[in-house]
Amino acid sequence: MENGDMINFKKFIWNNIKETALSHSERKALLDDGEGSILTESAKKLRLIESVDAIGRGSEIAEIVLYGIMKNHYSALPIVPKIFYKQNLKDEAKGSDSVHIVVESEDSFSLWFGESKFYNSIENARLDTIVASVKDSISLDKIKKENSIITNLSDINDFDEISEDLRIKIKASLSQEESIDNIKPILNIPILLLYECEQTKLGTSLTAEYKQGIIDYHKDRATQYFKKQIQKCADVHLYEKINFHIILFPIADKEKVVDKFIQIAKAYRD
Repeated sequence: MENGDMINFKKFIWNNIKETALSHSERKALLDDGEGSILTESAKKLRLIESVDAIGRGSEIAEIVLYGIMKNHYSALPIVPKIFYKQNLKDEAKGSDSVHIVVESEDSFSLWFGESKFYNSIENARLDTIVASVKDSISLDKIKKENSIITNLSDINDFDEISEDLRIKIKASLSQEESIDNIKPILNIPILLLYECEQTKLGTSLTAEYKQGIIDYHKDRATQYFKKQIQKCADVHLYEKINFHIILFPIADKEKVVDKFIQIAKAYRD
């Protein structure tokens, strides 16, 4: 990753951090104070892990990147800003790494429960962890818990993109009395694997050879991943009705990205 790419990646992270670290009402309240105030308050919500060998170091970067992708690619609404609720001691919010709703039409919507990981590699040995996490996220208890969070939090009432009629429909569809069988056809699981890539580390420019190498490698990784997931989830009721989206995001140097993220976050806090 060249300097320009690193700068753009850093901007992408900090442009999207407010979507997951602040509640909708907090973001609106801080608009008049400027972008600096929003970023400062967002940085305060982060669970910064500074020890180099600590498990989970940099995990919030993957969560933020997934939020950015959901917003910019899928036009999704961040109904439950997970970093905000995790930091505010709401243990019940600890589940999927992102929770979004996509307004499909005036009277229809889709539900998105995201998983995100930041790995040193995505070889086969690393894929089992995310498969287990995804299977857990689509269990009856976890879906009901996420649905309960959505309907009980006030954030869903704050989005102008959701009409009042659709808001009522969403809450009714996600109620605890509703069968999960009816949820699975509108359920999407985006799976972001942000990872350190040797090809990207060694590459100096976006040559045709580099691009094709990345395409071929990602096709192989996606195929291997879904083989594992299908085998692991064979006993999940109506598994075939759920839509899964794997997002592979290569970077050159994980440690450098995490160190820079922590440095900037600490600067905003101070």
